[in-house]
Amino acid sequence: MAERQVLIEVKDLKKYFKVGKNAVLKAVDGVNFKIYKGETLGLVGESGCGKTTCGKTVMGLYEATGGQVIFDGTDIHSLNRREKKEFTKRAQIIFQDPYSSLNPRMTVGDIIGEGIDIHGLCHGKEREEKIHELLELVGLNREHASRFPHEFSGGQRQRIGIARALAIEPEFIVCDEPISALDVSIQAQVVNLLIELQQKKNLTYLFIAHDLSMVKHISDRVGVMYLGNMVEFASSDELYAEPLHPYTTALMSAIPIPDPDAEKEKKRIPIEGEIPSPINPKPGCRFAARCRYATDQCRQETPELAEVKPDHFVACHRTMELNK
Repeated sequence: MAERQVLIEVKDLKKYFKVGKNAVLKAVDGVNFKIYKGETLGLVGESGCGKTTCGKTVMGLYEATGGQVIFDGTDIHSLNRREKKEFTKRAQIIFQDPYSSLNPRMTVGDIIGEGIDIHGLCHGKEREEKIHELLELVGLNREHASRFPHEFSGGQRQRIGIARALAIEPEFIVCDEPISALDVSIQAQVVNLLIELQQKKNLTYLFIAHDLSMVKHISDRVGVMYLGNMVEFASSDELYAEPLHPYTTALMSAIPIPDPDAEKEKKRIPIEGEIPSPINPKPGCRFAARCRYATDQCRQETPELAEVKPDHFVACHRTMELNK
């Protein structure tokens, strides 16, 4: 079997925000992962865990406080202006909110064509034809090019956002919660469109979402974040079949089952307590304050993300002991 090619390697990535005289919000605090060419890596966790900040720092929209994002052998945070422009040809982002991410004063054609113009990819009739092709590729009509964003539904706007991301033929796309602002009936259509486009164009995705069942549907591997840290990382099938971190186990127990009888029998694992503040966090496991298995070691020593089974990584003292 041929060895998979690493497209992106994230090494000890940190993104801190100064929020007061002596206060630092550690949104992303030492995260490590690799994304292979052609795969979808899912990133999950509750609101405020740092997954969107992680995605934007990987894209270079935020400057990293520490660590590296190696894209095809080059650290994107060490690029000059010309190299950054070249990087944006190869990497794009689909934003969470299709209502605020499209300029209301621009026609759909100009929104999609903006990247084409910036990079000087084509002009005139060829540009117009390219925009029409992109609209049809995402399930819209070429007549939509002359309309404005307010004339479309949320699902249609997100399709426009996808067409904009695809306009300059990128290899890598960060999908920043692209379905969370959409009706449930539309979410599956958008996810299936992303899967179809990935197969057609050999795209690589970082897919950030709350919806655990949707993440399982689209992702090859999944990382679980909690308060700026990666707490578990494994293949999608492995993680959903056998979650090992107490936080992941609780998240998985909350996924609804379509069978009412099975749903009634299912044991839900509640997470007690409030999420600690990410501002000047204390040493130890970030989840310790809400974990029913927490010990003094958990409260004092920060667990490292370690491989406890083949390609299954967990940051948990208890899990490490149980899997020795």
